[in-house]
Amino acid sequence: MEYSKTDFQIEFNNIPTHVINQNIDEGSPNNPIVISDSDPSPNPRPVRVRDAQKLVNKNVTYDDFSSVGDIDSWGVINVGKMRPPVGPSISTSESSTTRSAIRPPTANLAKMANLTLTGILEKMTGKDKDYRYMATSDLLNELNKEGFKLDIDLEAKLSNIVIQQLDDAAGDVSGLAVKCLAPLVKKIREQQVLEMTNKLCDKLLNGKEQNRDIASIALKTIVTEVPTSSVAQSVLVSISPKLIRGITTQGMSTEIKCECLDILCDVLHKYGNLMASDHEVLLGALLPQLNTNQASVRKKAVSCIASLASSLSDDLLAKATVEVVRLLKNQATKSEITRTNIQMIGALSRAVGYRFGPHLGDAVPILINYCNNASENDEELREYSLQALESFLMRCPRDISSYCDQILHLTLEFLSHDPNFTDNMEEDTDDESYAEEEDDESANEYTDDEDVSWKVRRAAAKCLAALIVSRPEMLSRLYEEACPKLIDRFKEREENVKMDVFNTFIELLRQTGNVTKGQTDFDESRQVLVCPGTQKTYLPYYCVMHFGIPRYLLKQEVPKIVRSVNKQLREKSIKTKVGAFSVLKELVIVLPDCLADHIGSLTPGIEKALCDKSSTSNLKIEALVFTRLVLASHAPPVFHPYIKAISAPVISAVGERYYKVTADALRVCGELVRVVRPNMESYGFDFKPYVHPIYTSIMSRLTNQDQDQEVKECAISCMGLVVSTFGDHLGGELPACLPVLVDRMGNEITRLTAVKAFAVIAASPLHLDLSCVLEHVISELTAFLRKANRALRQATLGTLNTLIVAYGDKIGSAAYEVIVVELSTLISDSDLHMAALALELCCTLMADKRSGPNVGLTVRNKVLPQALTLIRSPLLQGQALLALQNFFGALVYSANTSFDVLLDSLLSTGKSSVQSGGVAKQALFSIARCVAVLCLAAGDKKCSSTVNMLTDILKADSSTNSAKQHLSLLCLGEIGRRKDLSSHDHIENIVIESFQSPFEEIKSAASYALGNIAVGNLPKYLPFILDKIDNQQKKQYLLLHSLKEVIVRQSVDKAEFDDSSVEKITNLLFNHCESEEEGVRNVVAECLGKIALIEPGKLVPALKEKIDEILYPEISSFLMLIKDHDRHVRRAAVLALNTAAHNKPNLIKGLLSELLPLLYDQTVIKKELIRTVDLGPFKHTVDDGLELRKAAFECVDTLLDSCLDQVNPSSFIVPYLLSGLDDHYDVKMPCHLILSKLADKCPSAVLAVLDSLVDPLQKTIHFRPKQDAVKQEVDRNEDMIRSALRAIASLNRISPSSTQLRDTSVKLRPAFTLDQKFRPPSDTQKTAIVGPPIENMEGAAVRRGREGRRSSSINAV
Repeated sequence: MEYSKTDFQIEFNNIPTHVINQNIDEGSPNNPIVISDSDPSPNPRPVRVRDAQKLVNKNVTYDDFSSVGDIDSWGVINVGKMRPPVGPSISTSESSTTRSAIRPPTANLAKMANLTLTGILEKMTGKDKDYRYMATSDLLNELNKEGFKLDIDLEAKLSNIVIQQLDDAAGDVSGLAVKCLAPLVKKIREQQVLEMTNKLCDKLLNGKEQNRDIASIALKTIVTEVPTSSVAQSVLVSISPKLIRGITTQGMSTEIKCECLDILCDVLHKYGNLMASDHEVLLGALLPQLNTNQASVRKKAVSCIASLASSLSDDLLAKATVEVVRLLKNQATKSEITRTNIQMIGALSRAVGYRFGPHLGDAVPILINYCNNASENDEELREYSLQALESFLMRCPRDISSYCDQILHLTLEFLSHDPNFTDNMEEDTDDESYAEEEDDESANEYTDDEDVSWKVRRAAAKCLAALIVSRPEMLSRLYEEACPKLIDRFKEREENVKMDVFNTFIELLRQTGNVTKGQTDFDESRQVLVCPGTQKTYLPYYCVMHFGIPRYLLKQEVPKIVRSVNKQLREKSIKTKVGAFSVLKELVIVLPDCLADHIGSLTPGIEKALCDKSSTSNLKIEALVFTRLVLASHAPPVFHPYIKAISAPVISAVGERYYKVTADALRVCGELVRVVRPNMESYGFDFKPYVHPIYTSIMSRLTNQDQDQEVKECAISCMGLVVSTFGDHLGGELPACLPVLVDRMGNEITRLTAVKAFAVIAASPLHLDLSCVLEHVISELTAFLRKANRALRQATLGTLNTLIVAYGDKIGSAAYEVIVVELSTLISDSDLHMAALALELCCTLMADKRSGPNVGLTVRNKVLPQALTLIRSPLLQGQALLALQNFFGALVYSANTSFDVLLDSLLSTGKSSVQSGGVAKQALFSIARCVAVLCLAAGDKKCSSTVNMLTDILKADSSTNSAKQHLSLLCLGEIGRRKDLSSHDHIENIVIESFQSPFEEIKSAASYALGNIAVGNLPKYLPFILDKIDNQQKKQYLLLHSLKEVIVRQSVDKAEFDDSSVEKITNLLFNHCESEEEGVRNVVAECLGKIALIEPGKLVPALKEKIDEILYPEISSFLMLIKDHDRHVRRAAVLALNTAAHNKPNLIKGLLSELLPLLYDQTVIKKELIRTVDLGPFKHTVDDGLELRKAAFECVDTLLDSCLDQVNPSSFIVPYLLSGLDDHYDVKMPCHLILSKLADKCPSAVLAVLDSLVDPLQKTIHFRPKQDAVKQEVDRNEDMIRSALRAIASLNRISPSSTQLRDTSVKLRPAFTLDQKFRPPSDTQKTAIVGPPIENMEGAAVRRGREGRRSSSINAV
C-alpha cells in the first residue's frame, strides 16, 4: 500500500527559533518517510521514520528514528508516544523542543489497529532483543486499551507469536509475553484460547526443562483470566486430562508432576464446582500421590486435594477421608508418608469445615494415638497431629465436643514437651536482686539446632488456643487445668514458642472478658443456698450464669501471673518483653483493679522498658499503653509511692523522636496528672515536685509545629488537663501557655481538640484567671457555630456553656447577643442532639443574672420562633424535649416575655391550620409538657388560672372543640403529674366526663389525664380510680389505662405507694384478670408486669434477686401438672417443660427422672380422647389428644439437645417413638427429626431396634393420597415423604459396615426412586458446592447409601 502527502495532517507545536517544514516523500512501509527541517543553516538535519505505518497510527517510538546529520544539537522530535532512547543520551538543552503530532483524519480505526499490530508482530520476531522487548511492551499497551479489537486473521498469528515469545532467551521478553496473556485471553475467541492452552500443556509435559516454569505460569494466567464460565468449562475439559496424565503417568519427572499439581490446585480452587463430573477421576488420580516417595509431590498433592474437597459431594469426601484414615491405620506405612496423611486430614477439615464433622470419630482417636505413641525423634508427627486437631476444633466445634477433654489433656502434656532440656531452677521466686545475673544466664541458654521439640510445644499452644476460642463453656475448667500450666510455661526457652504461649494466655483472658461481660464478681459467701421447702443446700444455676466464676478464678491466679511476667520483663529479648506487656495489658482490661497490690513489682519493668537504650519503639509503645491502662483503672493512692519511678521515664518518652511513642507518652501524662492530684481538696500527697517537669515536657511538644497531627492533638489535650489540675501552681506559665492553645484553635486541624481542652480548663474547680484569652476564645467559639463540621459545633456548644457558667461575669452582654443569634440557626428537628445543646446553652445565658435585657429580647425574637416550630415536630423526644421544656421554664423569668404571651403561643401551635396541616399526636404531648413546665415556673397563681381555663374548655361542647379538648386534657394531665390539683373541686369528675366523647383520641387523652392527675395526689385520687374500675363496667378499659399511668409514673417520677395501695391494686388486677373483654385482660397484664417490676417483693414475695432462686424449689410443682386429669393443663405443663429445657436446662435436670415417664406417656394415642362427630352425610373423627402428643414429641426433641445425658434413648425409641412414626402427619414430622438426631447422637441405640423402624417409615414413603385429594393434601404428603427420606439419610450415615443397616437399606430401596420426583433441578449443583441442605436430604440417601460414614461406636455393633 502506498502513502502520500495527502494521507496525513502534521501539526507543529512549540516551534523553535527556526521554522520547520515537512517534506513527506511518497513511500510504503518498506521505504522510510523523511521528516526534515528547512533551517537556512548550511547543514539541514533530516530525520527519517523507518515505518510509515507507525507514523499513521501515532505509534512511533524513538527506535523508529534514524538521523541524518547532528541530531544531538537539534533536540528531540516527539511523534505520538515518544519513549526515552535506549542508546546514548540526547541533549534537550532547548527549552522549547520541536514536537509534532500526526493524526489520520479519515482512516478506519479497526484497520489502523490491525496495521499497528502487523508492525508490532514483525518487530517481535526480530533478532534484536531490545526491539523484541519494546515491541512486546507496545503489544501489551495495545491489548490493555478498552477499544482494542482483533480480526480473525490476526488472532491466530498474534496468539502463536505470544506463545513463541514465552520461549524467548531474554527473560524480560518472556516475562512481558506472560503479561500479554492476561488481556489477550479476554479479547480472542474461545477456539483460540483452547489452542493456546493445548500448546502450553504440550510445552509443560513435553517441552524443554528451561521453558517449563514459564509455561506453567502462562497456564495459570490463562486459567485466572478466563472471561466467562462457558470458556472456562471448555478450557477445563481441554487441560484436565492432560494435567491428570502429567500427574499419573509412570516415569514422569518430579518437576512435571509438581507443576501439574500446582496448576490443578489453582484450577480446582477457582472452578472446582464446574468439574463435578471429573471429581471421582481427579480424586482417583490425586489420592495415590500421597504415597509417593517425593516429598514435594506429596506436599502439592495435599494442597490439590484440599482445593478439590471444598466442591466434593459428601460421598466422595467420605471416600477420600476413608482412604487417608486407612493409610494412617496401617502401621507399616513409612513415617514421612504418615506425616503427609496427617497433614491431609488437617487440610481436609480446613477446606470443608463442618462437613468434616461426621468423620471425626475415625480421625481423632488415630491422631491422639500418634501423639502419644510417636517415637522420641518423630516430633514432626506430633506437630502435624496437633495442627490437625487444632483445625478440627476451629472448623467442627459441635462434632468435636466429645473429644475436647482428651485434646485438653494432650495439649497440656505437650505444652511442656522438652525431652532435651531439664529446668532445675527454683520455681516461684521473685527476688529481683539477681536480675543482672539472670540476664547473663538467659544469654547462654541451652540451644540445639537439631532439637525440633519446640515445634510440638508451639503446635500444642496453638491447639490449646483453638480450644479456648471454640469452647467458652469450658472456661471455668480451663482456669483450673490450663491456666496454671500456661503461666508456668512463660519460662519457655524458645522465643517463638513463648510468643505462642503468651498469645494463648491472651486468648484465655479475652474469652473471659467476652463470657463474663456485664457480670458482677463472684461472691464466695453466696456459693450455697438453702431450698425453702426441703432445707437442702445447693449451688444454684444463677451463680454459674450471673456471677463471673471465671473472673473469680482468674483473680486467684493474678499473683502468680505477675511473678511470671516480672521474670520475663527482666529478660534481654525485646520480643519477650513486648509479649509480657501484652499479657499485662489484656489482664488489666479484663480485671481493671487486679494489680493494686503489685504496682511496686511491675514498676522496675516499666522503667527499664522505657529507659533502656536497647528498647525498641514497639516495646516502649506496649509499656506506655499498659501504663496508661493501669493508671486509669486503679485508685490514685495505689501509685503515690511509685510516682517518681513512673513519671521520670514517661516524661522522658515525651521527647522521643518516633511520633507514636510520643503520642502514647502524652496520653500517659494525662492519666498521670489525674493520679498525682486526684482532687483539689486533699493534700495527702505532695504533687508539687511533678508539676513543672510535666508542664515543661508537654509545653515543648505543644509549641513545636513540625510534628505529627496525633502528637499535636495529644499535646493539646494533655495541656488542658495540666492547666485545669495544676493551674494554681502555674501562675507564671499560664500567660505563655494559654495563647498557644488559642492559637491552636485557629488551626483547622487542631481546633476541635483545642475547643475540648478549653472545656476542661473552664470546668476546673480552680477557677483560673483566663482574662488574657477569654474574649478571643469566646469570639472564636462563636464563629465556630457557623462551621459545617458537626463535631466542632457540638464541642463548641458544650465549651461555651461551661465558660458562661464559670466566667459569665467577665463576658460582655454584646457577646451573649451574638451567641444567641448563632444559636437560633441550630434549633431544628434535622439534628435533635444539636438542638438540645443549643437550647441548654440558651437556658444558661438566660439564667445568668449578669446578662442584660437585650439578651432576653434577642432570645424572644430569634430563638422562640425556632422553638415553637421545633415543638410541632413528631420527632421531638428525649434530651431535646427536656431541653425545650427547660427553655420555656427559663423564658418565663425573662423581663421581655410574659407568661400569657408564651402560653398563647404554645396553645396556638396545637391548632391545625391549612398551611401547616394537622398536628401530630407526639407534638401534642410535647406541647402539653411544655405548658406544664411553663405554668409551674410562673407560680401558683398563674398555674391555677391556667387549670381553670383548661377545665372551662372541657365543659364546653365536646363535639365542636375536639382538638382543643384533646390538648386541654393532655395539659391537665401533665400539670397534675407535677402539681397537686386537689384544690380544684371535682376536677376528676370533669375529666372522667370526657370518657363519653365520641372521639377515641379524646377518650385516650382523658384516661391519660386522669392517671397523671392521680399521681399528683395519690391518697385522694387513687381510691377514686379503683372504685370506678369496680363500679363502672363500661369505663373499665379506660380506667385501667389510667391506673397503668399511675403505676408507670410511680416508677419514672419515684413516687411511693404505701403497702395498702399495692395490696388494693394487686387484688383489683387479679379480680379482673379473667374479664371477658380481651382488651381489659391485656391492660391488666401490663399493669401486673409494671407493678411487678416496681415492687417485686410485694407481688412475688419470694422474688429477691434472681428468679432462678424462686423457680428452682417451686418449678417441680408446676411441671408435675403433666399428670393432671385435664388435657389442657397437661399440654400447658408440657409446653412449660419445653421452655425450661430450652432456656434453663439446669433447673429441670434433677427432676427429669420423675418427669420423663410422665412426658413419654403423653406421646401415646389415647382412645378416650378420640371422638366421632356426626355431620349428617358423613362422619368426622376428631382427635383431641393430637396437640398434646405433638407438644410432647417437640419437648423430647428439645431435651435431646439440652439434657441428652438425662434421656435414655433405648427406652424412648420403643414403644414411644415407634408409635409416633405411625401417627398423624403433625406428629410424624417431629418424630422424623428426633430419629435423625438420635441417629447422629445415639447411633448404637438406634441400630439395636432398627428393624422395628422399617415398617412405619415404609408406610410413610409409600403412602399416596386419594385421586380427588386437594393440592394442600398432596403438598403435605410430599413434605412428609421428604421428612421421612431425611430420616433415612441420617440412618444411612450411621455405619456402612452394619449388616443390619444394609438389610434395612434393601427394604427401603423403593423409596430411593422418589428422589427423582421430589428433588428440585438445582439440587445437584448445590450438593456439589456446599453439601446437601437439610431441606433436600432425601437425595443424599442415594449418594450416601453405599459409602456411608462413621461411627466408631457402631462398629462394635
